[in-house]
Amino acid sequence: MRLLPIKDPERSWRNIKARWKKDAEGVGEDFASFGGIAAFDALTVKEGDNQGLYYLADGERVHAVCQVRRLLMSKYPTPALNVRFVNVSPIYDLGLADTSEYAQILVALFSGIIWLSRDALSANHIRFFLKSPGDSQFFAPLQAATPLSPFSKFTIDGALIECSLKEAGAAPAAS
Repeated sequence: MRLLPIKDPERSWRNIKARWKKDAEGVGEDFASFGGIAAFDALTVKEGDNQGLYYLADGERVHAVCQVRRLLMSKYPTPALNVRFVNVSPIYDLGLADTSEYAQILVALFSGIIWLSRDALSANHIRFFLKSPGDSQFFAPLQAATPLSPFSKFTIDGALIECSLKEAGAAPAAS
């Protein structure tokens, strides 16, 4: 799976939303009732359908969308990535995919954010707002400090993951 900016007209929010609407209505659900969709609609109107907006895709299927911002925050000495407005395809919200598939999508999205922090949107700190506090269970194992962990700090408070990355290329501490 790849996390990519929403720029391409074929992968615009409008097209993603149309596909997701078709998925929801295919099982008799009113797509307009999906709360996070309205927030994402507002972002695309405000930002011209691209700035800071990303989608997670596997081939033709778009699994998730989110807003990613690189900002300076008083609590961090260097820029941080702030990830908000995570929305997943209705197939996950409607139970058409099982919980493990949902967990895999959230983890893949988070992994994509880590990649962005090391590449296109260089940042050592990440604030990742999950869809709900219940989603934190999928990330709880990352709180364990291990020599091979890419994190120097990893906390979960409710639906907020805050983590700091070790310096790229830093050797693991000797045991």
